[in-house]
Amino acid sequence: MKETLLVKISLAGLLLLTLMISVEDGLKAETNQKKDFSKYRKPSQKELEKTLTPIQYKVTQKDGTERAYDNEYWDNKKEGIYVDVVSGEPLFSSLDKYDSGTGWPSFTKPLESQNLVEREDKGFFMTRTEVRSRHTDSHLGHVFNDGPQPTGLRYCMNSAALRFIPKEDLEKEGYGEYLKLFRK
Repeated sequence: MKETLLVKISLAGLLLLTLMISVEDGLKAETNQKKDFSKYRKPSQKELEKTLTPIQYKVTQKDGTERAYDNEYWDNKKEGIYVDVVSGEPLFSSLDKYDSGTGWPSFTKPLESQNLVEREDKGFFMTRTEVRSRHTDSHLGHVFNDGPQPTGLRYCMNSAALRFIPKEDLEKEGYGEYLKLFRK
């Protein structure tokens, strides 16, 4: 009887250990999956001039800034994601957007941090941190350390550098993987 109980306990322990290893391997595989962002490329100069509006071109290609409160997304409250207007690389989520009182769309964090590059900007007689898209080198805006918690950051972006994709269009636009963000 004792031997049977010991065998059952041992088998249960072995089964539990196997299950734990299987779950751990599944989690590792999920977290180790690298998203393929290689499809995001910068179009030719001719294509850019043809497809971008003058303000989009000025902002993304000439490091311009659009006017505060006179841009498309500063007060957009719809759910969805914001992508680079040039390439479509995913950049920000409406879940991290907030009203900073600046007149530009502001976010506490990026949706895909690997799609952003930060660099020092010494223009306008001050030092700031410029934010650019990694794959197309589009000028997006700047990041500041005066945002709300939990990050304390304010990614202050130009609407002209962004394209908004509403959550109901994510699947058809090829961004279905982000739908899970908006399911409660």
